[in-house]
Amino acid sequence: MTLWTVSVANMGALSQCSGVAKILDEDFQKKIVVPRQGLARFFQKPVFNSNEAAPDIIVSCGSEAEPHVIKMKLAYSGRPIAVHLQHPRIDGYDMVFVSRHDWKTEFEARPNYHQMVGVPHRFIPEMWQDLREAARARYAPNNEQVAVVLIGGANGAYAYDRQSLTTIFEAIQNQVQAGWTVLLSVSRRTNSDIRASFRTLQSDRVIIWEGEGHNPYVEYLAAADAFLIAKDSVTMPSEALSTGKPVYSLDLSKVPGRKLQKFERFHTDMQETLRLTRPYLGSLEHYDYTVPNEAKRIASLVRSNSLHQAKSSFLFSRR
Repeated sequence: MTLWTVSVANMGALSQCSGVAKILDEDFQKKIVVPRQGLARFFQKPVFNSNEAAPDIIVSCGSEAEPHVIKMKLAYSGRPIAVHLQHPRIDGYDMVFVSRHDWKTEFEARPNYHQMVGVPHRFIPEMWQDLREAARARYAPNNEQVAVVLIGGANGAYAYDRQSLTTIFEAIQNQVQAGWTVLLSVSRRTNSDIRASFRTLQSDRVIIWEGEGHNPYVEYLAAADAFLIAKDSVTMPSEALSTGKPVYSLDLSKVPGRKLQKFERFHTDMQETLRLTRPYLGSLEHYDYTVPNEAKRIASLVRSNSLHQAKSSFLFSRR
């Protein structure tokens, strides 16, 4: 079985595609889409060459990937199974996986549409046991409790205004006072002013990665006893849940609109329906949940579809 992934080069899209892909094909190929605007889009280098051997499966994420995947399907007479990890704007996919907070009742009439919890990603539950000892030795040498704080940035649904920063600062200070060590990580969406504001918290109990040099994100996740994650991300809580540790949401100032409604649906579903995450109300408590592994579940469904399609093709050729 051979597989291509098709997406832009940002980590969110790559992580979703590779999380599913590597379960099906360890040697999968990445086809990177470079978005172009204006006249530049007419001179864009092709994402693939039709002389290449056809893949069995194509996994894509993001609207930029969609036209390229459909071209691939046409170039190979429809043979590759095309899988999209989002509601596509273009018809032609064999399998579509839509996050529960984006799900619409109309999708229920489409047998090739499936729901997923949050988003798939590159992390599997089994990996943390191997990484945890080294991470704890570095960040919790005295076996202190570690809270990992993950910060994003303004996204049209939430604002990083004074009130939001006060909420984050107070949460960090609460946990330090309770005896926790805090590891804080920003993201590529965190602007320079916000990054600078966190420097005032730096201490022997608060370790901050501001986006320069080696990114300790994986080590932070491995060391964590609990998470505090700003509400502007879907990917970060999905990844944190792979550790089996408590995941708490940090509230932010809301920006009214459709995008806010989407994010609030996500958090309501995760907290109240699935009971995977909790809102942060001042303290971190342990709780248990069944660790989701959406990449593995999606890969299993894709593999079953691929085997069914191969069997159907074989039976048809025997007629």
